[in-house]
Amino acid sequence: MRGAATKRAKLSGQALRDVRELRAIAATVLRLAKLCRVKETEVHVEEVVDALTRFANNAIHQNVAEHGLTVSIRTVMDGRTARVTTNRLEEDALRAALENSLALAASQPKDPHLLPLPGKQKYRALQRFIPATAKLTAEERARAVKRACDLAERSDQVAAGIFESGQSQTVLGNSRGLFAAYRQTQAEFSVTMQHGGASSWAKANEADVRAIDPIALAQTASEKARRARNPVELNPGRYTVILESAAVLDLAGYLFYDFAATAVEDKRSCFSGRLGKTLFGKNITITDDVYHPEQLGPPFDGEGLPRERAVLVDQGVLRNLVYSRRSAKAAHKKPTGHGFALPNEYGEAPMNLVIGGGNSSLEEMIRSTERGLLVTRLWYIREVDPYEKIMTGMTRDGLYLVEKGQVGRAARNFRFNQSILEMLQNVELLGAAHRASGEESVEMVVPPMKIRGFQFSEVTKF
Repeated sequence: MRGAATKRAKLSGQALRDVRELRAIAATVLRLAKLCRVKETEVHVEEVVDALTRFANNAIHQNVAEHGLTVSIRTVMDGRTARVTTNRLEEDALRAALENSLALAASQPKDPHLLPLPGKQKYRALQRFIPATAKLTAEERARAVKRACDLAERSDQVAAGIFESGQSQTVLGNSRGLFAAYRQTQAEFSVTMQHGGASSWAKANEADVRAIDPIALAQTASEKARRARNPVELNPGRYTVILESAAVLDLAGYLFYDFAATAVEDKRSCFSGRLGKTLFGKNITITDDVYHPEQLGPPFDGEGLPRERAVLVDQGVLRNLVYSRRSAKAAHKKPTGHGFALPNEYGEAPMNLVIGGGNSSLEEMIRSTERGLLVTRLWYIREVDPYEKIMTGMTRDGLYLVEKGQVGRAARNFRFNQSILEMLQNVELLGAAHRASGEESVEMVVPPMKIRGFQFSEVTKF
């Protein structure tokens, strides 16, 4: 155990390998596949360097780091396919993984819809590797955390959260000459401030750690926790709500898979049978855009096809879906570059959703509200009706009554039962869209929203 821990510690201090090393690993697998007379081979090489500082009770209690590399090999033989993954890089280990993939493929039934591997592709360049993030040290994270904890102590509060930073890269190649490579950095700061029995929270996730201001996030959470004390209990019912961006993401994030052509065809999407129909308000436009400056992710999908920007909802009308190569062929459409690595049971999904914003600020939304609720975020969300996209869950970390254009008393948390489709029909005001982080570590570019008639079903007990 001690030797393994020492090895992890050494690895965590390393930078990513030169991409040529990953490409050489992929080339080795493809060479071995050719020697084994494998008809078609695809190889993914993934490398991740990640470090995390965790704090609670106004003190750091854990600092961990890891550096890992995996090689995933998919083989195709006689209409059958399978994938095997290894973290060993010796040629004998790569050969064994290749042979295991072949053996596993031989045990699979033939897939009449299996397509040949794609050939060479062209990709748009994306620069999302920020040296400042890659070089961030545990000491720098600790200093930022200390400032947040000092703020909590001065405010008679208790801070908890994480400060994470990392870098990753991926190489994808196949036996038809396709080669794709991408690398990025990512940092995240999340803090919860507790003031007696009240709490609030703030979070940011960016490629560039310099775009994150931990003390500003801590100040936001601290102020909201102070205001969240002594909440008043309100009656359940329909309220005008002002959802901060994180709360919008917490609900809208559940639409990812509904835009997938495979899900629509399988009748497990709320958009099944609704293409071309007006489903939302005219002020709602949703795109999938990996090239948006606030997004992260590679410009290619799991099979190596270039990702396309897709207009999914245009002024409330469901215009398009996203397609993998397989679903596109079945629908006589062009693939949009949203497929997952094969084999998989999901098909595809838009992983870079952008909800278009408006010109209203959060302050303007509050001033325009005679009576309503300001919602920080949501949690414990579950799907009640997949076809009307009715979700249930609870508010948390700051629910405030808005009266006569001002934020007043805190309110006891509510459970909600709300259709996302209906919610996006009732949006009265939109703020500027920006990258937001929610409960399930999903990120989207979304605006805050003022929404009428949001359904709260009961007061929660905590």
